[in-house]
Amino acid sequence: MGTNELSMRLWHERELLTALLFKLDVQRMLLASGQDRWIDIASREIDEVSARLRDTGVACVVEAVGVAHEWGAPEDATLRELIGYAPDDAWREVFTGHLDALTGLTAQIAQVRDANTAQLRAVLQRTEEALGDLQGATDARLDEAEVEAEVRA
Repeated sequence: MGTNELSMRLWHERELLTALLFKLDVQRMLLASGQDRWIDIASREIDEVSARLRDTGVACVVEAVGVAHEWGAPEDATLRELIGYAPDDAWREVFTGHLDALTGLTAQIAQVRDANTAQLRAVLQRTEEALGDLQGATDARLDEAEVEAEVRA
């Protein structure tokens, strides 16, 4: 465990966050274009990247604990707090770069995710309304058929 390993894990986390943002953008474009048939695949891919992010997050925490011990920081120090314990400016700059990138990506992901959620809810509502209309039309046809059957009898 060490500083280089933590930095590499943070790079990997940044790459996964970028991939997640891409997948969310694809989902957004599918929703905007009405290509609802691909939403399931896009959602599955988002879930897969999210699972990989969870695993990477755990690995980052493990590495951060090791770096905290090396730098004399509290074991539960956040990345922001670790930066304050960095032994030199070079590591402070490296980890500040990671923190800034992670913070920016997370904000972008939250924005796209929230917009997608709103679009998905609208699609679901339209689908439920369409199904309700179909059910109403089917019920009306059944009622007409019953009346005709009674008239014939």
